[in-house]
Amino acid sequence: MANAASGIAVHDDCKLKFLELKAKRTYRFIVFKIEEKSKQVIVEKLGEPTQSYEDFTSSLPADECRYCIYDYDFVTAENCQKSKIFFIAWSPDTARVRSKMIYASSKDRFKRELDGIQVELQATDPTEMGLDVIQGRAN
Repeated sequence: MANAASGIAVHDDCKLKFLELKAKRTYRFIVFKIEEKSKQVIVEKLGEPTQSYEDFTSSLPADECRYCIYDYDFVTAENCQKSKIFFIAWSPDTARVRSKMIYASSKDRFKRELDGIQVELQATDPTEMGLDVIQGRAN
């Protein structure tokens, strides 16, 4: 079903891959892209569980918007192993205005499709989603 605000649909593969990440830890991250021609959100890239946060951030285009899911593993002050699922709306300042508007108007509908997101970040440059920001938001 397409989003009323932007006319963008969510491909079933997006929900499927997110469920695999959430339930089975099959991926470290997922990068989603809006295909403007087909008017739907698709999976652009899947990160292996062994890949690092740097692998994730380097897979994002410098001048195009994306939605991302990142599964962040960390150890609490009490020495407990935990993980949090981050939703990151990547919208760099250098992206086209039309692209930023489509991503912004489709974001809430897309997020509702992915049940289990624990932390949301909006980033317009890499420093807004640095590992220090992720660590701070996870605790």
